[in-house]
Amino acid sequence: MRKLIAGNWKMNGSLAANEALVRALLAGLGQPACDVAVCPPAAYLAQVQQLLAGGAAVALGAQDVSEHEGGAYTGNVSAAMLRDFGVRYAIVGHSERRQYQGETDLQVARKVQRALATGISPIVCVGETLAEREQGLTEFIVRRQLSAVMALNAARLADIVVAYEPVWAIGTGQTATPEQAQQVHAALRAQLKAASAAAAGVRILYGGSMNAANAATLLAQPDIDGGLIGGAALKAADFLTIVGACA
Repeated sequence: MRKLIAGNWKMNGSLAANEALVRALLAGLGQPACDVAVCPPAAYLAQVQQLLAGGAAVALGAQDVSEHEGGAYTGNVSAAMLRDFGVRYAIVGHSERRQYQGETDLQVARKVQRALATGISPIVCVGETLAEREQGLTEFIVRRQLSAVMALNAARLADIVVAYEPVWAIGTGQTATPEQAQQVHAALRAQLKAASAAAAGVRILYGGSMNAANAATLLAQPDIDGGLIGGAALKAADFLTIVGACA
């Protein structure tokens, strides 16, 4: 299975910084041993699309997609609009949106549905808080979150990407140990495999503070198929090191 390294820039960037970052990435990538994507803020999709034009080494991703096809939803961006800009991946259900925008499991499932209907691969985020982990609820939480997506998109499960992102490890510098991450990834793999043989091949990324120092160890785990990278995605050298760890 070809791994995927996707950079989530979150609410960071400027025209000048984006150009410098993308040019450095393109200059250093060569022929990567994995698929690579960058997910800039929506305001910069057009710029980054132009910067990536003419090459196939880096795919364009979005940080969110509306659950609605169109209409009176001020501030939302539809899957069809994203597709107009050549977006191939869309992050869906990131813990920051679940926490700050109150997104529910059902809303996330509907967003996945809209992305798939438009030919965009959704990167479905699941993960537990520190309190939930300490209560022994990790697998219950991630299975519940994924179950909602599976119920609404049963026929298209093979086309999604899943990202396990322990909420307690996002932007904190803390990282799940390779063994902890592998245990959750294996549980998610079993859940997908039970749904269909095709879904067993879904890529499951790790998204909790993967960085240049720990990427190789995490990516060596049998059920970790790549990374959803936050802070390290804003530093070309670090991001390139993570991509290189896929070899």
